[in-house]
Amino acid sequence: MGDAAKPGGYGQSARPPKIKNKSAAAVQITAEQLIREAYERQGSVQKAPRQKVLDGEELSDYQMRRRREFEEGVRKNRSNIAEWLRYASWEESQNEVKRARSIYERALDVDSRNQTVYIKYAELEMKNKNTNSARNLYDRAVTILPRVSQFWYRYTYMEELLGNVDGAREIFNRWMQWEPEEEAWSAFIKFERRYGETDNARAVFERFVFVHPESKTWLKWAKFEEDLVEPDRVRDIFGRAIDRLGEAFMDQHIFISFAKFEVRMKEVERARAIYKYALERLPKAKSQALYNQYTLFEKQYGEREEIEDVVANKRRMQYEATLKHDAHDYDTWIDYVKLEESVAGNFDRTRDIYERAIAEHPNVLDKRLWRRYIYLWLYYALFEETVAKDVERARQVYVACVGLIPHKQFTFAKLWLQYAWFEIRQGDVGAARRGLGQALGMCPKDKLFRGYIELELELRDFDRVRTLYSKYVEFNPTNCATWVEFAKLEAALHESERCQALFELAVEQPTLDMPEVLWKAYIDFEYDQGDYDKTRELYGRLLALTDHVKVWISLARFELAVADDPESRLAAARAVYERAYSRLKELKLTEERLVLLEAWREAEMSEPQGDVAAVEKKMPRRVRKRRKLDDGSLEEYFDYVFPDDEEQGARFKLLAKAHMWKQKAAAASVSEPIAATESASENNEEDGYE
Repeated sequence: MGDAAKPGGYGQSARPPKIKNKSAAAVQITAEQLIREAYERQGSVQKAPRQKVLDGEELSDYQMRRRREFEEGVRKNRSNIAEWLRYASWEESQNEVKRARSIYERALDVDSRNQTVYIKYAELEMKNKNTNSARNLYDRAVTILPRVSQFWYRYTYMEELLGNVDGAREIFNRWMQWEPEEEAWSAFIKFERRYGETDNARAVFERFVFVHPESKTWLKWAKFEEDLVEPDRVRDIFGRAIDRLGEAFMDQHIFISFAKFEVRMKEVERARAIYKYALERLPKAKSQALYNQYTLFEKQYGEREEIEDVVANKRRMQYEATLKHDAHDYDTWIDYVKLEESVAGNFDRTRDIYERAIAEHPNVLDKRLWRRYIYLWLYYALFEETVAKDVERARQVYVACVGLIPHKQFTFAKLWLQYAWFEIRQGDVGAARRGLGQALGMCPKDKLFRGYIELELELRDFDRVRTLYSKYVEFNPTNCATWVEFAKLEAALHESERCQALFELAVEQPTLDMPEVLWKAYIDFEYDQGDYDKTRELYGRLLALTDHVKVWISLARFELAVADDPESRLAAARAVYERAYSRLKELKLTEERLVLLEAWREAEMSEPQGDVAAVEKKMPRRVRKRRKLDDGSLEEYFDYVFPDDEEQGARFKLLAKAHMWKQKAAAASVSEPIAATESASENNEEDGYE
């Protein structure tokens, strides 16, 4: 018997059989179908039949049987309180109160601290109007479990429900001796208020704030007295709260509530005094809400100066807290000094903040970190010059800042330029020039050169501007923008020869950052001068350096623009387009050829004698191709196929086929003599010749 014939298909090796067909079955069964079929096929639960008791004998048998079952259950597990409760509930349903009471007592013997047993037991006594038994039971419960508030609540509610107000008050007093939670005290106070015992409620509050000396307790008492319209008592309570809590445990909400109470009593000055008293004594970390309320108070009842002072103080606190955490947060310092500048007339305080800020210089030589720090010095100098009107002090700020920066590592052109313009505003041009000259000697930068040149242009000292441009191009000869601006200056001064010499010197530089900008400016200059031959020469020199399609298009448009005769200018432009097309075709630049043809077509369409059809014949068609990537996958892309490329390709294919035919013919001619020689040797062997 094979392994597959055994039950389950397992052999002696206890291995599952090999499955030859691992494909999915034609009919698939989902998990949802399996669960639904299992639910539909499950059997119905057999329920016990309902019994009807017809006479007293059957009832006695039923009760005896049930009691036997319950007794057997509690005997097996005495600690199962749920079984005791079911037993007692069943006896209660049979109107056997004595038996139910006995069962509860037996359950309490098992667990005398079970809260559920006491509650069910007391409910039984209350339902059957056994008031004294319920009272005794609650008394036992609060004696054994005095920290369980539920017993006290039920006990006082029962006594109040029975109209025994003095008994309920006595129970509350017993409860308060255990110093319970705040809700218990609030319940006692509400009890006294329900019966109009205001003095008793105040006495409870006296004990309440002694046991729970938190701010919210005092606030509840103050609210109680305010509801009774006793403003003097409310003030006395707030004063006692402030004295009792002290500065160590003082809460800002006490002062806020006290001030709001005075506002409701129309005592605005009292409220302002309370706010100021609190702000002077509470630490800033514990008085944020107090500041907010004070701000709202001043906005509603204060004058403009008082409101601005409150807002400024609040922001000062925020800035001081931030700077205490990070003294090198220069953005916060800047906001801080701007705040002080906005407070009119307080120059000493503003200078103090500036001095504190500039004293926190960066600890590392990193220009990124120094950049925001330098702005503090610049704002400081502008404040002294424009706000405080202290020119000498502003000059001292600039000098101190210049001496602080490590110019060997880095510098800030904005500082040097602002210092120079400051001296210009004071009428000391020599000092401004000395400062910028010192900057260029210590740490030359492009921005410094541009700023110095701009200053001299404003002063109309063109000789100095030429000198600065000369120094600038010596410092950075690769900057094409500098060459162009230098040449434009000479052109504006009608120095054409100087301008042309500058352009020639610039294009001869071995390295340029943007040569296309320089060549364009040079060509535009010659074009504006009307020297078209020189312009063509420049185009030729540029095309010798680059074959960019935009250069060819620009040359063709130039030819269209300069000739007077429409036919001649169109012919010149066509010649340029033909040369460009041949050159780009030679370099195999597909997209550039397409751009050139589109520009050529536009040129033909703009002229009345234009031949658009000739250009359309050269236009390519777009085809979709595939190429293999490095990972072996294929990628689709679009390419352009030009008509002249297809003709050349067809000629190449014809030549290749002719070459293959020639090779085959040569191979056939060589094979025929070899075959003739072999047949002759076979005949000689048959005739007896070797």
